[in-house]
Amino acid sequence: MENELINAQESDELKPSTDTLLVLNIHTNQVEMVKGVDKDGNLQKVPPQEKKDNDPLISVDKHGDVFSNFFSNFYRQLKNPTHFNFFKVSEYDAVNTAQDLQKYIDQASPEEKEKLKDYEVLPQHNNNPKNQNTMDNNTDNQEYRFQPEQIDWKTMEKFGLNQEKLEKMNAMDSLLRGFKTNTLIPITINLGTAVSKMDVRLSLQTGDTGQVAVHLHGIRKEPSLNNKFLGHQFTDEDKKNLKETGNMGRVVDLVNPKTDEIIPSVISRDRLTNELVAYRAEYMKIPDEIKGIRLDEHQKQTLLEGGPLYLEGMTSKKGEPFNATVQFNADKRYVEFLFNNNQNQQQSQQHHHNQQQTQTTDQEAPKVFRGKELDDSQYEKFKAGQTVYVDGLTDAKGKAYQGYITFNKETSKTDFSFNHPNKLKEEAKPTEDHKTQTAVNTQGKTNEATKNLKEPLESKQQQPTNKQQEDQQKKVRKPRGRKL
Repeated sequence: MENELINAQESDELKPSTDTLLVLNIHTNQVEMVKGVDKDGNLQKVPPQEKKDNDPLISVDKHGDVFSNFFSNFYRQLKNPTHFNFFKVSEYDAVNTAQDLQKYIDQASPEEKEKLKDYEVLPQHNNNPKNQNTMDNNTDNQEYRFQPEQIDWKTMEKFGLNQEKLEKMNAMDSLLRGFKTNTLIPITINLGTAVSKMDVRLSLQTGDTGQVAVHLHGIRKEPSLNNKFLGHQFTDEDKKNLKETGNMGRVVDLVNPKTDEIIPSVISRDRLTNELVAYRAEYMKIPDEIKGIRLDEHQKQTLLEGGPLYLEGMTSKKGEPFNATVQFNADKRYVEFLFNNNQNQQQSQQHHHNQQQTQTTDQEAPKVFRGKELDDSQYEKFKAGQTVYVDGLTDAKGKAYQGYITFNKETSKTDFSFNHPNKLKEEAKPTEDHKTQTAVNTQGKTNEATKNLKEPLESKQQQPTNKQQEDQQKKVRKPRGRKL
């Protein structure tokens, strides 16, 4: 079987002009032939034994970069790509190869199945797709958006740069992925009569005509926070957050200057250049786990809304425990750690949700919570410190959710919970069946029906349960008197 797979993948002179893909479902061990991907990201496939002559299979070019680019895009469209292993084979002999591969899978030992990895095709620059839901997967696992040949090297030469220099500075990788360079790049601009040298971050962007242009991101003394940014006027709290942490801390509506489209986005400050950067909220990806801490839905929602989140008990790569604040950064496009900031924990505990509440005084309960105005009945209960159920809330991606809010008069903060905060307390209270047991064993009280028992009461016990206990309860000491 190994030789057949080798022949199917490496013997170009025996192949027709096109290839196709076989897929192995790692959960069912079934080998099928790939037809494509539907609009919902589901893999379209057909068993080899059911393949008809008029069934179209996916056709791919067998050569180098063309296939790599195609397969990277194909893989990215899949809803559950890690459920499958793919093999590129000759379209001419795909049915027979699929059947032979199935026979091999059915009979192979675990060690023999492991050898199939040598023939599996993987998306370019993304050989570890299974880690996409962890904090460690930031820009390193992103697909390449550009190719080196798309770069305008003549323009780069005017800045004193070429591909070799950028590779030595480790700048090419981030550029090709569609990000700004991770570090500042020294450039020289020769205007003929004057020569200017400066440090900038570089990025590649596709223009309206489809050409890839080089953009320079120069260093600014400070971010422009007094002027509107894409239609948004910064509040004092916004300015404070951007200066101290680099992230504004909430989702706001921005206006696309070309289309006038309203786009909910987060805003961060490029810490190297002081440039303001916006990122669509709908594109934000929040990991399921951060350094060993599994995030609950409430924590994910905090990050999706741009807020800081303080986490305790994380584990570093060296195995050491640590605590830190994490927050989504629009410039980096992933959740980052915020270290060495004295106000990080305080901001996390205060929770950025309170920024969207309207408060007339520090001690007055807000009438509006996350854009939802409370009715008079709700507000009276809420103001009095009672827990109120609110629905019709909308997260940063337009999804509806609901929960419970309680106003803390001591801190003037609103506490939010997806579950009723008193529910656990109520469940922890002893029921009628357990009250006697709790009163006698824990609180030291006396129950007339069991006061003479020597053993602690069992669960739900209110009376003697056996003859020995009945005898103990009936046994009454005679009063002692003086002998005459």
